[in-house]
Amino acid sequence: MSARKIKYIEGSGNVYQDLGFPDAEERLAKARLAMRIEKIIETRNLKQAEAAKILEINQPKISALINGRLSGFSMERLIHFLNLLNQDVEIIVRKKTGRSTALGRLKVAFS
Repeated sequence: MSARKIKYIEGSGNVYQDLGFPDAEERLAKARLAMRIEKIIETRNLKQAEAAKILEINQPKISALINGRLSGFSMERLIHFLNLLNQDVEIIVRKKTGRSTALGRLKVAFS
């Protein structure tokens, strides 16, 4: 019995970039913010209706958020939701490192 080599391509760490989306960094940032919101809702054992009241939106929008349907949510709105959930959000702007002519990047990190 011989072992077959399976060919694969290692991902970049951003599935949206790997799939060729032009706004891949923004999509990933929104997804990470939404995942944090979902985690807070889950940790607090909130029902969707309770979360909707806190976030000042309706229950179907909570469902969309939790299920990753983020086209109706801007980064600013997701940040506002985090603030409503008693989270501090810090945005840091720094000079780009390196000599690349590529655009600067967007990154969401949690502490």
